[in-house]
Amino acid sequence: MSDISEVRYRDRRTGEMVTEPLIQPTLQRWIFNNALVFRLFNLLLNNTLFCWYYGKQQTRPVSAKKIPAFLQQYRINTDESEHPPEHYASFNAFFTRRLKSNARPFHPDPEIFCSPADGKVLVYPDLTPGTAIPVKGGTVALTDLLNTDHHPYTGGSALIVRLAPYDYHRFHFPTQGTAGRATTIPGRYYVVNPLSLARLPDLFGRNKRAITEITTEHFGTIAYLEIGGFAVASIVQTYTPGPIDRGQEKGYFQFGGSTLILLFEPGTILFDSDLIQDSEQDIEVQVQAGTQIGTRP
Repeated sequence: MSDISEVRYRDRRTGEMVTEPLIQPTLQRWIFNNALVFRLFNLLLNNTLFCWYYGKQQTRPVSAKKIPAFLQQYRINTDESEHPPEHYASFNAFFTRRLKSNARPFHPDPEIFCSPADGKVLVYPDLTPGTAIPVKGGTVALTDLLNTDHHPYTGGSALIVRLAPYDYHRFHFPTQGTAGRATTIPGRYYVVNPLSLARLPDLFGRNKRAITEITTEHFGTIAYLEIGGFAVASIVQTYTPGPIDRGQEKGYFQFGGSTLILLFEPGTILFDSDLIQDSEQDIEVQVQAGTQIGTRP
């Protein structure tokens, strides 16, 4: 059972350690630290029907009443939003909002790898000798994650970006290239944060996810995975398969906390040293979309 009492991360802009404001923290700890409650959660709530219904409620006009309290609780910077809060007709419309065009500039150097989204980052620069991502004392097998035994990422690298519910929930292409079609793999809807990962290190291979393969000039072939979390009504792709630009929007998550995982072929990316050092200690680092997280080797 998890003995984690709080979730902390490093804010890369300030260098400070921050305690994450969890949604319903007492309830989350009760679920993930109590075996019986955890089984009931999986039976009654961790399913497509409930998450669809809950997500649907966030699209109703009455849900817009939740926006002011959400803004106040999580101190969201509305100056970055494309529209003022009162513009959005539902909570989900605000949750999936776009930002102003200059809010998340992507680094122009094509040999610098940018974060694809706002969120908390963990990096794994060397997955050898196995084919699994180490998470909280356990592992996530790439074959389970990708739903195939045949892939070019054995011995490569991995990037995890966890989006909390209060983060900007659109995600982008981190570099120029050519993107294939997204393939959806059905799965469950576990909450994704260190509390749940401590109990289920392999949950990334259990949750619903979408996989897109990207061919790039500077960073080889990349597997780009969107992984749904609890109450994520859907993963929406807004791009068209084919040539893609650095910083171009790829899609968005509807209501809920979610995760991106990017897998790299061996020797195709060098992550920034501060991210490597923190990840070795299981410390997540808050970053913004478009900021540097690695370079071409």
